[in-house]
Amino acid sequence: MVDIATRVWSHKWKIDPIVRSLLDTDFYKLLMCQSVFRSKPSTQVTFSLINRSNDIRLADLVDEGELREQLDHVRSLSLARGESTWMRGNTFYGKRQMFSSEFMDWFETMRLPPYHLEKRDGQYELTFEGSWPEVMLWEIPALAVLMELRGRAVLGGMRQFELQILYARGMTKLWEKIEHLRKIENLRLADFGTRRRHSFLWQDWAVQAMTEGLGDKFVGTSNCLIAKNRDLAAIGTNAHELPMIYAALAQSDEALRQAPYDVLSDWHDEHDGNLRIILPDTYGTERFLNNAPDWLAKWTGIRIDSGDPFLGAEKAIKWWKSRGENPTQKLVIFSDGLDVAKISELQAMFCGRVRVSFGWGTLLTNDFRGLVPDDALKPFSLVCKAVKADGQATVKLSDNPNKAMGPVDEIERYKRVFNLDEQSSQPVIV
Repeated sequence: MVDIATRVWSHKWKIDPIVRSLLDTDFYKLLMCQSVFRSKPSTQVTFSLINRSNDIRLADLVDEGELREQLDHVRSLSLARGESTWMRGNTFYGKRQMFSSEFMDWFETMRLPPYHLEKRDGQYELTFEGSWPEVMLWEIPALAVLMELRGRAVLGGMRQFELQILYARGMTKLWEKIEHLRKIENLRLADFGTRRRHSFLWQDWAVQAMTEGLGDKFVGTSNCLIAKNRDLAAIGTNAHELPMIYAALAQSDEALRQAPYDVLSDWHDEHDGNLRIILPDTYGTERFLNNAPDWLAKWTGIRIDSGDPFLGAEKAIKWWKSRGENPTQKLVIFSDGLDVAKISELQAMFCGRVRVSFGWGTLLTNDFRGLVPDDALKPFSLVCKAVKADGQATVKLSDNPNKAMGPVDEIERYKRVFNLDEQSSQPVIV
């Protein structure tokens, strides 16, 4: 097991790469990338860094030269032979050859496109432009680099014994969570913490701790490199990126209204009926479900990623019943703002009514709250989103208006097209 504190102390090296592999990303990025590579390879997109936590002034904390050095290193990466073998030959969700030869031939020679970086008002403006299959793969490494560099900036002022104590306390904190979770019957939980982790080494340690502490209750990780190295299931399906870009490409209000369902139709064709998880909240869960075609009700389950998760699950149960489906056979994946108390509540509320699973993110892989002065390592909300597609602005409404994004006039248009009523704001919990 790696001595994390000693490694952190040794970050005085000229460059200690934060991202060392193109597989150090979330599984759903690779699944979506293959789908986009097949269906919309020439679509031109812009992704942009968005810091929702304005009190964290990244440009004041993170040295620009070091940031460029890390980003340039990511651009130098290519898929290693063993990594390609893992993707080509492994079984994912019971399916051999999840990734086609055509996609793999492209991915094995792909390099991430250039980036554009500026400082403005204490924040970094970091953007990526180019073809959708290439640019989309910047999202996770860009977030991982900035999150870890912020952590290094805080840790750089600590001495070696301080670091040892800090990580001992962090490990104890996580293990106490695990001890609580392993008492919960029928728990199914996966690591979804790559994008806003403390560091790769810490995420890897957290996954090992979960594997030992939870046993069969821990079902895998979204991080492809850790899944490969630790012989775990790679977990993931799709994300808001797909409906946001499909919607931006729509040429009329009717096409816009249909776009979220076109996404899932293409997804079904791509995966031959596998990975049938609905993510309904991009433009409002209730409206999405009310207008959904009947064939979607037969899908495996739903992922709830914004708004009140208790209300979201109740809406899903009601919808399945209205379409003649048995909710007890359906899967509900909770993945927004989770920590031990909420996981426990949701499991108690819905176990037996549906099949319950959890994708545990930031507060698994980056919970150092209260462990350093001024809470300088508290996690914060940093995202990297598609903001344009073929020159058109993207929009996300979400079930939580605090997560909405896009130009004001376009947001109003989308609300009209999707007939979205007033929404209840929820705190954005990382």
